[in-house]
Formats: sequence, structure tokens, C-alpha cells
Amino acid sequence: MQLQERINAFVKLGDFLRQFSKEVIQKDDKVEHNAIFFDGFKYQLKLAEEHNGWFTTENIKFAIASWSEALTLENISKWLAPYNIQNTTPKTIAIIMAGNIPLVGFHDFLSVLISGHHVLVKQSSNDKHLLPYLAKYLEYVAPQFKGNIKFTEEKVEGFDAVIATGSNNTARYFEYYFKGKPSIIRNNRNSIAVLTGNESVEDLKNLSEDIFRYYGLGCRNVSKLFVPKGYDFKAFFEAIYHWNPIIEKAKYANNYDYNKAVYLMSEFDILENGFFMIKEDESFASPIATVFYEYYDDIDALKKKLEKETHQIQCIVSKGLIENEVPFGQTQKPQLWDYADSVDSIKFLLSI
Repeated sequence: MQLQERINAFVKLGDFLRQFSKEVIQKDDKVEHNAIFFDGFKYQLKLAEEHNGWFTTENIKFAIASWSEALTLENISKWLAPYNIQNTTPKTIAIIMAGNIPLVGFHDFLSVLISGHHVLVKQSSNDKHLLPYLAKYLEYVAPQFKGNIKFTEEKVEGFDAVIATGSNNTARYFEYYFKGKPSIIRNNRNSIAVLTGNESVEDLKNLSEDIFRYYGLGCRNVSKLFVPKGYDFKAFFEAIYHWNPIIEKAKYANNYDYNKAVYLMSEFDILENGFFMIKEDESFASPIATVFYEYYDDIDALKKKLEKETHQIQCIVSKGLIENEVPFGQTQKPQLWDYADSVDSIKFLLSI
């Protein structure tokens, strides 16, 4: 199967997904194999939401919209331009996926297949409905994929390399278990924002998207703020208040109530607005419904501090302050070339 054929297949998958990315699902009769797959995928969306309370319709559609925007001929061609993928010797690559947000392992799945390898997927039980269905669509669009895509719920066996994502604890297990194989092992990372106090209302509103999208469960969600000494959080709280309906979601509300009770019983100082809390804390990882903050005196000293902590950081959100920064509101809209943990998975797959 030639590279261009694989690219074309994923472009067609992007066309298929685009039907489900809007607020109202709209069927496009020009999309291939819709008669077979359209209604079935609507049902899979329903199953995904029923199976995982964090996977709301809004968040599933957001994830689908992000992928439909990424899977265009222009984007995929730009992504792959630096690589020589023409003569790949196919190997079987195992992917151990997380399940914190919808389709969180799709980039690894795409990378393996687009580079010419075969994929063996072990999904999280939290996110098991969407990807197998999309894989079937790919096999219809490009029958050459048949036999190259496998899913398993058992122990992964018969693979040549592995890409595994998990917590810090499971990452240590992965490193031991897969030590004889070429691997990419990912563990917990968090995203931060560096504020100066000069941000516009629009900047802070956009930052709220980085905080609240997917309920803060993704590694690209901002969980920590760095603010200058004397920073006034009033404008921040006003700018994020439009997210207040989030407290109507039972799972989020339960976490908010629990974490607030813990903070109050422990006599921690917190600021809160009825659906969200901020707490001064040096940690990067904050609980649901909470963002930690830390003061800084000097931006250059902060940059040096963050350079030493790069192993804990996925994204840095700021405005003209930090090299490789992500603009406000864009953490959950990565490009195909924005690799998790800054590890080039295509380069890895071509080296096997």
C-alpha cells in the first residue's frame, strides 16, 4: 500500500468525521460508505457517552471536530513532508492507550498506519467504542488496511515495538515489561499558563477553554497558573464565569464538593466561585475543579525553573513570553506535528 493511498484514506476518514463535528449532526451524501457507517457511528457516539460519564456529547463532538480539521490533505502532507516514508518495512506496533478523553490515542494509531506499519491496539475500558468503528471505516475506504489493524483486550503479544501511555506508576511497569522492545513510554504530564496581569478579557476567556475542556482531564489542560506577585484574580474569575453551567454535571459537581470539603477541613486557603477553585500550591497536577497557582518575582528566573521541570510539562500557555508557547485557548487543538511529550513518533516509527 503506497503512502499516498494511506493519506487519501485518512482524508476520507476526516470527511466522514466532519459530519459529526457540528452541534447538529448533518449527513453529507458525498461521503463514501455513508449508507453503511453513518447511522452506526451515531449509535457509537451514544454508547460512548453512556459508558463514560465524562464523555459528554459536547466533549465527544469537540474531539471529533479537532480530528476532522486535522485530517485534511493539506495538513497531513505538511506533517509528513520532512520524512522519507516510502520504503518502510512493516512491523507490528502495539499501542497501549489511555482513556481520559475521547479518541486520546488516535494520533498514535494514525502515526503507526500512516508510516506503513501494522497496529495492535489495547484500548482503555473508558474509551472503547469509537476507534474500532473508525478502523472499520478505514478498511472499507482502503481494503489494503484489512489485516493490518487489530484490537485486543488480552495481554499484548507478537509485536515489534510499543507506544504506551499511562500514569507515573503504570509507566514504570511499562518500562520494565517492555524493556526488550523499542518503545515510547509516556507518563503523567500537566500543562501550565504564565500570566503577567496584562492579559485581555479575551485572553482570559480563551484560557478558560484550556482549563475546563474535557473537565480538565487531559494532559494538555492547564492545571497550574504562574502569576506575578500581587496578581489580582478578579479579572480571571470574571472571564471564566461563563463556564458556570459545568457544575450541573454530576461527576464534576461531586469532585468539586469533595475537593472543596478536603480543602476546608485541612484549613487551606482557597479562592472559589461556586464551581471552581484556585489554591496556592507548588504542584503541577491539580484535582478536578481546581487549578493551582504559584507566584513569581522575575520572568527570567521563572523560565529557568520551567526549563528544569520540562519532564513534568506538556504545554506552556502564554503570550509572547516563552519559547514554543501555546496561544490562549489552543491547548486542545494540537496540530499533527505537535507530538505528545515532544517525542517525534514518526521518527521513532521510521527507525525501527
